[in-house]
Amino acid sequence: MRRREFIAGLGGAVAWPVVVRAQQPAMPVIGYLGDQSVVDEKTRIAPFLQGLKEGGYVEVQNVAIEYRWAENQYDRLPALAADLVRRRVAIIFADGATAARAAKAATTTIPIVFGTGGDPVALGLVASLNRPGANVTGIANLATELSPKRLQLLRQLIPDTAALGVLADPEFPATQFMIPDLQAAARTLGQQLIVVNARTDSDLETAFATFSQQRVGAVLVSNGNFFYRRAGQLIALATRHAVPAVFPFREYALAGGLMSYGSPSWHLYRAHSQRRETDRPPRAAGHEN
Repeated sequence: MRRREFIAGLGGAVAWPVVVRAQQPAMPVIGYLGDQSVVDEKTRIAPFLQGLKEGGYVEVQNVAIEYRWAENQYDRLPALAADLVRRRVAIIFADGATAARAAKAATTTIPIVFGTGGDPVALGLVASLNRPGANVTGIANLATELSPKRLQLLRQLIPDTAALGVLADPEFPATQFMIPDLQAAARTLGQQLIVVNARTDSDLETAFATFSQQRVGAVLVSNGNFFYRRAGQLIALATRHAVPAVFPFREYALAGGLMSYGSPSWHLYRAHSQRRETDRPPRAAGHEN
């Protein structure tokens, strides 16, 4: 199975509660483990619920959902995952690799479905793409693996620049794999690459000031929930410093960013779909004035 066809996620997983329904006196319960806050994830919950509805499950009517939010504090995830296990939920949906790791460590029996933009094998979530193994499966849009292509787009946009910048979140699990890929791509292009890490709002200000001082021609904003939640701030900083930027998701371009390249992020949270959107190639999205 090709890696981009890896979508053995909620479409099959939503049937699992049916198996255990006879063993449960009440309606099945889904555990939703999120590493962000309910405010941050509200745009993801809607497609999640819509997908469940398409699979025949409607919250409150025939399925219950227990939400647990880490409020952007990853160290809270193990305790939250353990709480869902004690609650004896029928299945756990883990939003992101860090949440999935916490859920996987908390139970070997409750089915776990994850959504991630990284390589689930490299992240240690599954044994392989065609045979995930154990009690874990999920959807991976492999968005982080598109980073070298984003770098190529920047080079085409600013062909004469001496250096390109990368804004990275050091706590995002896939960053450790993405940066070496970007560095290899930069060497192939004969391009200097300046990587700046950011994890706080003040870090973002410092990062773009650094890019300006280093005279980078353009900036690649990498994947990560921290950046996704601050799309407006990142777009404003890029505009203020007059630095063209490419982003990983279309939502950035819709918010005013110059350009994005990647799969629609909301498809990760759709529990069931009539058509597999991963069969479609990713598209570059530009902001139209």
